[in-house]
Amino acid sequence: MTMRLLLTRLSGCAVLIGLSIVPLAAAAWDMTGTRALTLHARNGDAVKLGTVQFTPQADGRTGFVVTIEPESVKDYFLSMKEFKCVDGSGEILCHVPYPYPQPGTVKANDYAWLEHSLMFMFKTPAEFGARLWNGIYFQLHLTEQGLEGRPQAIDLNQISAPPDKPHVPPYRAALRSDIPAPQRWFNRLTIE
Repeated sequence: MTMRLLLTRLSGCAVLIGLSIVPLAAAAWDMTGTRALTLHARNGDAVKLGTVQFTPQADGRTGFVVTIEPESVKDYFLSMKEFKCVDGSGEILCHVPYPYPQPGTVKANDYAWLEHSLMFMFKTPAEFGARLWNGIYFQLHLTEQGLEGRPQAIDLNQISAPPDKPHVPPYRAALRSDIPAPQRWFNRLTIE
C-alpha cells in the first residue's frame, strides 16, 4: 500500500502519525522572530539581558542578531575597554562579543556562531581590570521552550588575534571545559 493511499484511508489518524515522528522540541519551538535572551542565577533570579532576532534564510540556515539592552547592563571600563556587565552576588559577568567578522548564522544542532556571540568573562568587584582568562561560553541545546546554554570555561585571550581560519568558530569542544552549576553565579542562559 502506498503512503498516499494509507494517508487517504487513515486521514483521521494522519495528523497523529505525523506528530508522533516529529521530535517534541522541534515541534514546540523554532528559530524565527525576536526571542528573549535571559541570564539565570543559581538562586533562581533572572536578568533579561536583551533579545535575539532570528531570520530564516533560503539556504536552510537561520540568521541571527544579538541585541544587549542598555537598561539591563552596567558599563564597566576594564583594561582600557568598555564592557557591558551584569552584577551578581559577588560576581560581575561581562559580555565579550566575538570581535571578528562571522556569518551570523546557525542551523539545526549547530549553534556555534550564536554561542560565540554570547561569550562572557567573570570577575569579582575587588579585581582590577578585565580577566579574559575567566571566559564563559554557553553551549546551547534545544529544549521545548527554546535554546538553553550551560556554562563552559574558555580563555578569551585565544581570540586576541584573528583566527587562521576565519570561517570556522575557534572555540571547538577541546578548548572548552564544563563548569559545575554552583560554581558561577549566572549558571544558565536561555533564548525563548
